[in-house]
Amino acid sequence: MLEIKNITKKFGDVTALENLSFTVPEGSVFGLIGSNGSGKSTLLRIISGVFEPDSGTAEIDGVSTYENPDIKEKCFFISDYPYYYNNSTLESLVKFYSVLYPTWDEAKYQKLCSIFPIDTKSRIVNMSKGMQRQAALMIALSICPKYILLDEIFDGLDPVVRQLIKKLIMELVAENSTTVIIASHNLRELEDVCDHIGLIHKGGVVMEKDLDEAKLGIHRIQAVFDKELGEGVFNDLDIVSVKKQGKMMLFTIKGDSQMIEDTIRAQKPVYMEMLPLTLEEVFISEMEAVGYDINNILE
Repeated sequence: MLEIKNITKKFGDVTALENLSFTVPEGSVFGLIGSNGSGKSTLLRIISGVFEPDSGTAEIDGVSTYENPDIKEKCFFISDYPYYYNNSTLESLVKFYSVLYPTWDEAKYQKLCSIFPIDTKSRIVNMSKGMQRQAALMIALSICPKYILLDEIFDGLDPVVRQLIKKLIMELVAENSTTVIIASHNLRELEDVCDHIGLIHKGGVVMEKDLDEAKLGIHRIQAVFDKELGEGVFNDLDIVSVKKQGKMMLFTIKGDSQMIEDTIRAQKPVYMEMLPLTLEEVFISEMEAVGYDINNILE
């Protein structure tokens, strides 16, 4: 189990993370989402042991990850901008990582070589961004770590390769109970593969839930009324946003679905429908609740 305990990290006068705490269940695929500059990449570097937090700890199985070789053997981190030496090839990386990680699976690597169209003898720095990511993923998947940390991993990949990566990640989770943490702005891709999500903003946790639970807690309702509604008729509802187009009203509301439905139906709408939410809509709703929305940005 991965536990983030009261982590604070500052860079000069900038606070990247502040008193951040949450837990990532073992064997889960955890989507780490948030606004630009919210601290997602910094957090992944702390979990992987690259950065030391100013206070708090990132712990795997109760042990801090920082400066701990035994714990680092269980983890593999692919950053948003992976670094490669000028002469690095996939062959040279295999020689390095197969010695460094005792869990290296040569059979799996050879299988991945037959799947990904990469010349193992070519210099990686000369490859496209998408091909560089594929090379890094081949290494990560061949190591079979207990924890994989991925920062914007879908960036630069074409749709076919993105689907392949999601399939391979799910296979690794099923085979090895690997815990995967993916930080990404591509919420559509995360929705396909994640079972848990954590939303951070300005260095703090806004929400950390099972993905299905997060969707159940926020509801989008479309309703048409043929009358003017009295002031305050929906005061008992936790309304995140409401938009009106003629007689049509579109609500985003937190809370119990039955209570919400009963309250709106009490006003005798001509038409009412509860619509399913996407992860992107959950993100927008939660961010609007903490004051991060387009209207505030444009003001």
